[in-house]
Amino acid sequence: MYAVISTGGKQYRVQEGDTIYVEKIDQADGSVVAFDALMLGGDENVLVGAPIVPGAKVEASLVSQVKGEKITIYKYKAKKNYRRKQGHRQPYTKLEIKSIRV
Repeated sequence: MYAVISTGGKQYRVQEGDTIYVEKIDQADGSVVAFDALMLGGDENVLVGAPIVPGAKVEASLVSQVKGEKITIYKYKAKKNYRRKQGHRQPYTKLEIKSIRV
């Protein structure tokens, strides 16, 4: 069975046992996070919510807070002696999907 959840403005297709990286969630490591299911799919039947499937929950365990790859932003204007360099690392939360309940 799989489910589609929404967090951080994005949608993710998950199954039990999956590990996913989502936008940062401010909670302690090891805590349990619950999401509403937008869609549930199984062997033959698919339930689509409007906007959520009633009574369906996806529980995930928060594993850790991590950072993504570093990106470099470089601004440059020719012949004007204008140069700006900036770096960025996006914070993510690593989740492990524990259960999908209907």
